Amino acid sequence: MEVEFTARQVKIPKALRTKAEEGLQRIARVVGKTAHASLIFSAQKLDQIVELTVQARSQKIVSKGKAATQTMALKEALERIENQALRHRDRSLENKRLPKEEKVLTALPVSRPKSRAAQPKAEEAKPVRAAAKTRKSIAVKSHPTKPAILEPHVLTAAEAIASKPMTIEEAVKDTEAGDRDLLVFHNPEGDLFVLHRRRDGEMELVEIP
Repeated sequence: MEVEFTARQVKIPKALRTKAEEGLQRIARVVGKTAHASLIFSAQKLDQIVELTVQARSQKIVSKGKAATQTMALKEALERIENQALRHRDRSLENKRLPKEEKVLTALPVSRPKSRAAQPKAEEAKPVRAAAKTRKSIAVKSHPTKPAILEPHVLTAAEAIASKPMTIEEAVKDTEAGDRDLLVFHNPEGDLFVLHRRRDGEMELVEIP
C-alpha cells in the first residue's frame, strides 16, 4: 500500500512512521494492496490529531484520532479505519450471490468419493501423501460431511480456479501475488484443495476428499 505523510506544524518521528506503515499493512489485507493511504498529523492546543484516509478500488474510508500523544492518536485512527473496512467487506459478502460457475464447482466434491471407491490403489496410496503433507507449515482440514452454511465470497471462475496443477507452496505464492482471498486448485497428484485467506490474514488450506 502506498502511504503519504503530511505534517502540519508538527514533526513526525521515524518510529511513528514505521508504526503507521505496519498498521496500514493489516488494513491492506482487507481493502487490497493497491489502495492509497494519506495521513495528516497536526496539533490543536494540547491534543495531537491524526487524520487518516484510505482510498481503495471500490471504497473510500476516512477516520480521525485525537489524543494526548501522536502514538495514541494514530492508534485510534487505525482502529477506526480497520473496523470500517471490515464492516464494508462483510456487507459486500452479504449482498453477493453464488454464480452458476461456483455452483458447478461446489457440486464436484460430492461425486469424487464415488469415483475413487472403484480405485482401491489410489486409496491405499493416499496415506503416503497425507504423511508428506504433515511436514507443511499450513494446517490441512478435512472436508466435513455436512458443510457449514457460510456467506460465500463470490469470485468469477477465472479468478477463483487455478488453470494448471500446482503445489501448495506455488498456490500460496500465487494467492499472495494476485492479492486474492480464495484459490481452488489441483496438486500434481490430482487432489483438490481450496486455499482461503482468513480475516486475520493467515492462510487456511482445505482438502476436498
